[in-house]
Amino acid sequence: MPLIEWQDRFRIGIASVDYEHEEMIALLNELHAGLTEGASRNEMMGFLGEIHARIAAHFALEEKVMKERGYDQFIVHKTDHEDLLDQISDILDDYALGDAGSSVEEFGKRMEAWFGDHFRTHDARLHQKMADLGVEFGQV
Repeated sequence: MPLIEWQDRFRIGIASVDYEHEEMIALLNELHAGLTEGASRNEMMGFLGEIHARIAAHFALEEKVMKERGYDQFIVHKTDHEDLLDQISDILDDYALGDAGSSVEEFGKRMEAWFGDHFRTHDARLHQKMADLGVEFGQV
């Protein structure tokens, strides 16, 4: 059973962005599967690092476009991104210290809430504003 089930409420209506978001959730589900299937500590540390790197890269692209276009909600949106990356870093630190079990499960619950809220609010607004300006994230 996946940690986070992809739901229509996560969609913002821009296919390329919805696809990236779905991939982020799939990554988190792979992490959860590895934990429940007994992956080694090194495998899980690597996977957590990969999740952090890929989500950070996605956020960096969004933030670059927001800044270049003078997006009026840049600070609020960026702050929300930083919060998620901090949570992932905390989980990585906990895992490195041997406290992985409950924190990763709790992380999954927080991520589902975060993704649902972030996609529907911050990302939907951002991508609508960018679409109004003729900007497609897959083409920047």
